[in-house]
Amino acid sequence: MQQTKRTLGLPAVILAAALLAIAVALVSQYGFNAQPCPWCVLQRLLYALIAIVAALGLPRPMRRYRIVVGGLVLILALLGIAAAAWQHFVAARSNSCDLTLAYRIVGMDLHLDQLLPGVFEARATCADAAVNLLGIPYDFWSLGLFAVIAGVAIQCLRKPGSI
Repeated sequence: MQQTKRTLGLPAVILAAALLAIAVALVSQYGFNAQPCPWCVLQRLLYALIAIVAALGLPRPMRRYRIVVGGLVLILALLGIAAAAWQHFVAARSNSCDLTLAYRIVGMDLHLDQLLPGVFEARATCADAAVNLLGIPYDFWSLGLFAVIAGVAIQCLRKPGSI
């Protein structure tokens, strides 16, 4: 029984954090009309990918899975940090998000806006999507959560038996 708790620890934390981020984004969108821009949607995609990778790591106690899951989550979290920072410092100052990297990835390349529009359709410009929660920009909240997930992923890589 003790082995199961230790095995599920860090991947379960990563999975819960990623799913919580998506849930908060959807509640904000549908409950409070905070419509997402392409960079917001790209971050949702990264959280979804992190959740999938973390879920794959839940039942795998072997070292190679710890390295693969931790490494993939770390890479995705670092991409999320970059996306959130870009959204805040560059994209939010632009009147249009059309043809940006985020728009091309989510809409033009993967067509997620057509496959699952309720989650992955960008409905605002980056300037319009620049909103605050408790006085802190949403993109900073996201950046902070990606940083926490990256830290947990590093623990997965360093800590024997974490996955």
